[in-house]
Amino acid sequence: MVKHRESRPGQKAAGGLGAKSRRDMPGKPSAKPAHASRPAKPSRDHGERVAEPREAAVASAAPERPLTTRSGERPVERVPVILESLGAGDFHLIDSGNGLKLEQYGPYRIVRPEAQALWPPSLASHVWDNADAIFTGDTDEDGMGRWRFPREALGETWPLQLLGVDFLGRFTAFRHVGVFPEQIVHWAWMKEQVEAAKRPLKVLNLFGYTGVASLVAAAAGAEVTHVDASKKAIGWARENQALGRMEKLPIRWICEDAMKFILREERRGSKYDIILTDPPKFGRGPNGEVWHLFEHLPLMLDICREILSPKALGLVLTAYSIRASFYSIHELMRETMRGAGGAVESGELVIREAGLDGRTPGRALSTSLFSRWVPK
Repeated sequence: MVKHRESRPGQKAAGGLGAKSRRDMPGKPSAKPAHASRPAKPSRDHGERVAEPREAAVASAAPERPLTTRSGERPVERVPVILESLGAGDFHLIDSGNGLKLEQYGPYRIVRPEAQALWPPSLASHVWDNADAIFTGDTDEDGMGRWRFPREALGETWPLQLLGVDFLGRFTAFRHVGVFPEQIVHWAWMKEQVEAAKRPLKVLNLFGYTGVASLVAAAAGAEVTHVDASKKAIGWARENQALGRMEKLPIRWICEDAMKFILREERRGSKYDIILTDPPKFGRGPNGEVWHLFEHLPLMLDICREILSPKALGLVLTAYSIRASFYSIHELMRETMRGAGGAVESGELVIREAGLDGRTPGRALSTSLFSRWVPK
């Protein structure tokens, strides 16, 4: 179930800060990719999202170009917008509290750290103790840890499904399992856009990680370009493609620094109808390049604007675990899209607890900030 709740102007946004450490590849530190790789040692603050080495490329490595001077009216704003999920497919959030979350991923119940779960758990301790896998370790120090399996030893991977797409969950050393289910609200929106279009659409998935979004878009009928600087991430994505017997879908798997890629696409005059981008807060590339979200995001969005097609349907930005209000990326997106018309809607992605049965709504857990430009 996916729920879109838009608060009226003047209402207070639910939770002003995004918080969550991001995607990890086996053998790589925690967080999701930017075009940059994630640092070997994540922030001590679990709420700070950092880049992982799994993405081996960073924006600042690319030759910079000046920001485009734009004129015209800024797009209409819709704030705050809360995009809420009560779980989907093989995933739901069972319970949360005391800095932890209890989740259902297919047949397994999993306990992982969650710094934003400040409240006490709703369910009895024996429910939590009966989990199939528990992530432990000194995660605040270096992002690494290990999985404990209280009931029986489990394999490294297992099959999962979201939005009709099959993929592999994986117990990595960095707490994540290969998918960020709160993103399903963006993926469902993208799927609707692709299926409703009366023409072929081109989708660019920057920092594409394990490829679930790319597979959703391609299965809906889009031509997809998936960019990730980690060979391991691309390998996992291809495994997911093979698992679902989707090898014939039109997906280009590009292993490259995202900033370098979009700069080249701009020079070539390439255009995309939908762009998804999810950069980290900080990252280092293979050649010592450094990415800082607050320094490099304006240029990255500026280039994305330039490679949007004349009939583009959306530019989606997600920002995890940064010490900022969603208004920071909201106003940046409005400036970037000045003169383009349409609207910019910004706020937070949240997952609501769904209980043991997956259908009993509980508390909402904020996962990230987002900003999305749409043409109308």
